Formats: sequence, structure tokens, C-alpha cells
Amino acid sequence: MPAKVPGGAVLGVEGYIVYVEVDVSSGLPFFEIVGLPDTAIREARERVRAALRNSGYEFPLRRITVNLAPAMIRKEGAGFDLPIAVGILSAIGEVDHRKAQQSVFAGELSLDGRVRGTPGVLSIAFATKKQGFKDMIVAEDNVGEAALVDGLNIYGAGTLREVVRHLNGVARMEKAEKTWVMLSCGSSDHVDFADVAGQEHAKRVLEIAAAGGHNVLMVGPPGSGKTMLARRFPTILPPLSREEALEVTRVYSASGLLPAGSSIISKRPFRSPHHTISPAGLIGGGRLPKPGEISLAHRGVLFLDELPEFGSHVLEALRQPMEDGFVTVARVRGVAAFPSEFTLLAAMNPCLCFRRPNPRATASCTCSPGVVRRYLSRISGPLLDRIDLHVELGQVEVHELHAVRDRETSRDVRKRVIKAVDVQIRRFQGTRLHRNAEMGPVDMETHCHLAKDARTFLYSAMRKLGLSVRSYTRTLKVARTVADLEGSEGIHVHHVAEAIGYRMPVLGV
Repeated sequence: MPAKVPGGAVLGVEGYIVYVEVDVSSGLPFFEIVGLPDTAIREARERVRAALRNSGYEFPLRRITVNLAPAMIRKEGAGFDLPIAVGILSAIGEVDHRKAQQSVFAGELSLDGRVRGTPGVLSIAFATKKQGFKDMIVAEDNVGEAALVDGLNIYGAGTLREVVRHLNGVARMEKAEKTWVMLSCGSSDHVDFADVAGQEHAKRVLEIAAAGGHNVLMVGPPGSGKTMLARRFPTILPPLSREEALEVTRVYSASGLLPAGSSIISKRPFRSPHHTISPAGLIGGGRLPKPGEISLAHRGVLFLDELPEFGSHVLEALRQPMEDGFVTVARVRGVAAFPSEFTLLAAMNPCLCFRRPNPRATASCTCSPGVVRRYLSRISGPLLDRIDLHVELGQVEVHELHAVRDRETSRDVRKRVIKAVDVQIRRFQGTRLHRNAEMGPVDMETHCHLAKDARTFLYSAMRKLGLSVRSYTRTLKVARTVADLEGSEGIHVHHVAEAIGYRMPVLGV
């Protein structure tokens, strides 16, 4: 009789259940897989045939038809090897048919019958739980990842033969223990904010950005410390919550980028793509859409160095994800939504000759106003409007490099950041929000209480500076973060004044 074995697949970062239907009937030997499989799945015919024989089972020399349902969605990857093999054995009576229907299977088979790990198991595990299944059988390499999901019995299989003996009740596999989430913050590169001489105003800006999740643009000549500050920014970020860690891990698991031997991403990601990246590489894409750099930076940092060198199409593609917190990628073979709640950290030079902001330089700027204007126009106004904090860095004086004084360490700054983040966690408890930067208009009405004089000051500043409505809302969010760092419930004039100072243009010609 036909067998029906549950497997799993990933579309974008979301998992879904795929039922592997196997029919073994009389006729000339034939093995066909239907249901929009990709090349890797079609090649499963040879892997499964060899794995069955080398595991001590007879491969049926009959007509074998495998259907991957639902058939209208294209599937890819080698993770269907295990459910196909179990389905064939179930169809010929080698495996208890009822037991095979009660578990979800995911794993690639080697020719000798060993079970190998596959990408996307965490997302499949979430889908398994959502569909009401209790048991899931995966490769031993994927056990820690799948065991992150509560309420599932996870079994790690080393070989196909172990799976068959488990399903037939001959030798039960040991249920995996729940994976404990060990989260940390900071950086493993042994870098610290104390390494940076001077630039105290830039450090203050990064502290506000870390506390509220705000985007930052740093403008300054080479050697002013832009990249050095950016590389140390992760050291002042708060640790991931368990919920955030699972979100990030799903993205890396679906992309096949989960580090070997690791079951979870425990630190906030820091992504720094080269300026030659394509729009698809940044946003996501492919025949079956895969996450791009903005999704790999989810709940972390996306650092774009030499911002004007990125293609205009690449930069403009950032606008919608920065506003919405997700990006939808549509292709002929599928549509996928990827999360993109990241902090943008951008750095650029003020002109092409790099001398423009330093009046003390021995050589003055050689760029004409037209050249500078064309260089700066590579960054569009709408994109700049979505960057909350603008800061200009000058050259560090030589005496500051060897100044004898105690510099604040990343640990000192991180304590203040974590304290401000704890305030936001309590504020947004029971909502989808995590940081001040994510607030919408309704949330701002509820949580951004301006003192009367602060409101008057903000309205007056917005009119005089000619800032947009988006600038108004982003300034208010920054002011809320500044107040949180100070421990103030209300937003006062000095909080608003500091926030407005960071909206002042630093790209004037």
C-alpha cells in the first residue's frame, strides 16, 4: 500500500511540512520523484538506492513513484533523503507504517547509510510543533538545533538502520535533552571602546544607537576612527534575548551558515559586506529566495563602510526594509518574507580627496564644489532621512593618542545601555516591540511624553530647520532613548536638543 511520511522544507526562513508519498507497484524497475523537486532532490534516487542496499535492505526492483506534497511549491536540498528512504521501506513492509506517519524526518543520506545534517532544521522543527507532531528524527549534527524548540521529542539518528530499528521498536533511540541557550554580549575579537582615542561625541552617538536601536552615519576623513569605532560597536550592545536568538538562528540555519558545532547564534550579528555587493546579495534573492545581508544582520548590526561607493540600486533597496523591519522577495518560483530588524552603521568620507573637514591639514581640499556635490549626491535624501543619528569626526590630535587618562571601557558603556534597554523591555512588554526605534505613531503617542516646553522647542526647531515629518518622529524616538539613558520618565528640553543636534546635516557642500 502507498506510504505517507512527513518531511520538512524551508521557504525563506519559514518551515513547512512536506508529505513524502511513496507508491511501490508492479512493473518495470522505475524510480521517479515528482512534486517540483530540484536537482539535489532528483539525485536522491541514487543516494537512497545505495543507502538502502548498504544498510542491509533490499531495494525493490519495481515501479517506485515519490510525490512531494504540496506539489505546487518548488522544493530544494538533500533533506528529503531520509523521509524518502523511510517511505520506501514503509511501502514494502519493512517499517511500521503507523509509526512512520507519527514523526517528521529531515536528513541527507550518505551512500553507506549514515545520516547527515541539513540546513533549516530549526525552522522545520517550529513547523513540526505547529502542525501538532510530537516526534522529530534528524541527523545527530542537527539535534542541538532542533532541541531548541520546546514541546518536541527530538531523536538524533546516526544511520538509516538506527531509524528503522527505532520505528519498529527493536532498539529505541535516546531522546535528546533540551538545548540550553547560553547567550553573551560583546565581541570575541578582544577589542574595546577604550582603544579609541578622542572622538567622545562619536562614542556618545554610538551609545545612544546601541540603547535605542537607531541608525548612524559617521562622516570623517581616513584615520579619524570610523571603522575602529564601528568594529567596537558590538562590544556595547546588550545580549540577545532567547526570543531574539531563536529569530537570528532561524535565519542562519535556513541559509546554511550556522557555525559547525553550534546550535544557536549567541551574539548579535555584525555584517560588513563589500561595496561591490549586488542588490540580491544585500536584500536576498535567488531562484528560491534566500536571505541577504540585511537579514543576516537581523537583531544585530549592518556596517556599510565607504557608503557612497555602494551602487545606487543597492542603497535605495535599503529604504523599505529599514522602515518596515522585513523585506519581501518575490521570484517566479516562490515568494518569501525575511526579517530585517537591524541597526545600520554607515561610514563615509566627506569628499574624494579626504581633506575637506580638516582645516589644520597642510594641504587643503582640491575637490571643486561640483565634484563634492556629485560625490555626496550618491546618498539620496530619502535614505539620509531614515538615518537617525548623523555625526562628523575630525582628525584625532597626536597628543590625544598618548593622553594619560582613564578611558571608558566597553563594559562601562554597556552597563548604561543594558539599563536603558531594560526600561524599554518593561515599557513594551506584551507587544511586538523591542527598542525605541521600532515604535510606530500609536506607540509614540503612548510612550513619548513631552514636557510642554520641550514640545514647543521641538516644534520651533522643526520649522526653522525645515525637517520632514519622518525626521520629527525619528528625532522624538532618539529623545526618548536619551531620556532612558538618563533614567527620566519624561522627555525634557535638553533631551530634545541633543536629539535635534544629531539630525543636523553633516554633508553640506
